[in-house]
Amino acid sequence: MTEKTETTPAWLSPEELESVRGRMPILYIDAVPVRVDDAGVVTRVGLLLRMDSDGGVSRALVSGRVLHHERIRDALMRHLEKDLGPVALPHIPPSPQPFTVAEYFPTPGVTPYHDPRQHAVSLAYIVPVAGDCRPRQDALDLVWFTPEEAASPAVQQEMTSGQGVLLKQALAHVGRLT
Repeated sequence: MTEKTETTPAWLSPEELESVRGRMPILYIDAVPVRVDDAGVVTRVGLLLRMDSDGGVSRALVSGRVLHHERIRDALMRHLEKDLGPVALPHIPPSPQPFTVAEYFPTPGVTPYHDPRQHAVSLAYIVPVAGDCRPRQDALDLVWFTPEEAASPAVQQEMTSGQGVLLKQALAHVGRLT
């Protein structure tokens, strides 16, 4: 007797997701979109402008869940296209390696990363994009900052959930944190 295996990625229902979030970590990706010069030096960092659940506005990285049976590379492409548009032209290597792993906890203070909904483990990437970026979905805007501007207290203050810390780690990783 042959057992049929579900191979199509699918979202959990809201009820199922809520139940799972309360029981186990969920895998996410975080992506820092960047522009690079001909020598590969990061010259600009793209940050999304989003509405918070409480009606506030904040700056954010590209971020989202990895679906069941979805490769990390495919999750990166899906979320980058969802947030930056279909012609962002991200350059993701065939075998992407994260620059760090961020653990978001529902309890503040366990790590610099906080998500009141869940314990999430996020693989964080720096992704050069070469095309025309136009925010989509729930992003209101995309603004390109110099690395110095992105690391400034003013921009860091606009970021929530510890993503400002993650952004600074990305800038340090590419040698652009002064």
